[in-house]
Amino acid sequence: MSDWSDDAARDLMSLGGRLAMLTRGEGSWVWDADENRYLDFLGGIAVNCLGHAHPVFVDAVSRQAATLSHVSNYFASPAQLEIAARLKRLAGTGEQGRVYLANSGAEANETAIKLSRLHGARFAETEGSARTTILVVEGAFHGRTMGTLSLTPKAAYRDPFQPAVPDVVTVERSVESLEAAFASHAVAAMIVEPIQGEAGVVELPAGFLARARELATENDALLILDEVQTGSGRTGEWFAFQREGITPDAVTVAKSIGAGFPLGALITFGAASDLFYPGTHNSTFGGNPLASAVANAVLGHIESAHLLENVTARGAQLRDAVTSLPLVDAMSGAGLLIGIHLTAPVAADVRAAAHERGLIVNAPTADVIRIAPAYTIGDEEVDEFVSRFSAALAAVAETLQAQNATTPTEASA
Repeated sequence: MSDWSDDAARDLMSLGGRLAMLTRGEGSWVWDADENRYLDFLGGIAVNCLGHAHPVFVDAVSRQAATLSHVSNYFASPAQLEIAARLKRLAGTGEQGRVYLANSGAEANETAIKLSRLHGARFAETEGSARTTILVVEGAFHGRTMGTLSLTPKAAYRDPFQPAVPDVVTVERSVESLEAAFASHAVAAMIVEPIQGEAGVVELPAGFLARARELATENDALLILDEVQTGSGRTGEWFAFQREGITPDAVTVAKSIGAGFPLGALITFGAASDLFYPGTHNSTFGGNPLASAVANAVLGHIESAHLLENVTARGAQLRDAVTSLPLVDAMSGAGLLIGIHLTAPVAADVRAAAHERGLIVNAPTADVIRIAPAYTIGDEEVDEFVSRFSAALAAVAETLQAQNATTPTEASA
């Protein structure tokens, strides 16, 4: 068999290194082409909430594929109607809520941008022009499409593709900056992640989201929450905003909603549900019967198996176990979206050391390791994680200690 890395270099776009050729998975374990086994504590970046090859997932795909996998958006399907009603119930929208089904988090957030434009257009008659300003928070990540990239204030991601969508204003992570932005701009919407996963599992300051809700209401702007990473139970609640005791005007979800099957959604509340009208948006594959059926099965199993309780319990167990390990400085996140903050900018080294020891994690920033394992993990997986992660940390700590012990004279020589 040819070297898979040669094949990848020859046939795939050069968009980033690939660590291994994974060929199969079961539960929280995956195997590569050489039959090396890895404990997956990244979960496809917060996607594989039921692990790999879960019977509920496999059965849902098989059953629906045998009946109806795709119809155009000229038609509805039972699975589509069921997932829309389920998402309204889980989000607590009430009867007035509505759901748009897409194929990814980026698509759901693109839809949110268009929602903000429709809302802003309502002010043209009373204010003389439409409101177009969208507020985002420093460190935000909302996607890689041109629209969502414009909401992502990271120069390395955005600058190669300038000019971006205009009228996006970045707010610092403080209530004072939030208040100043609303005071100085005619805001159409604010789009914000309750926990910023790609920034290093960064939590917003206490009271930030509550104040954003107040200011959006006072200024007749939309508050749109990007829960692509935090939604579908990842934090121990169905949505992270439910932990804050607020109600947004819209929320986007993806990742864990389909446990590995591509699906995204925009869920609206109240008057925001009336902004879209026929012709303003749609998707060929959005809400197809196969994706909808899988999401229904996944979310239904999370409910019936009470997995949100396990998310909360295992998250606390992992935090307790990791806090005292070498190089660990602090913890952030909620449920099973956890940021492990290190005492030195060696996250890439820790990730590599973990990989060598059969553990999959990632390093979103120089000093943070992110884990987002399956909701189904138990004592065995937690113990294995702690053992392998401890070994990875110890190896990096030993290297750091050796480097620090080198005298300036020795280093110059």
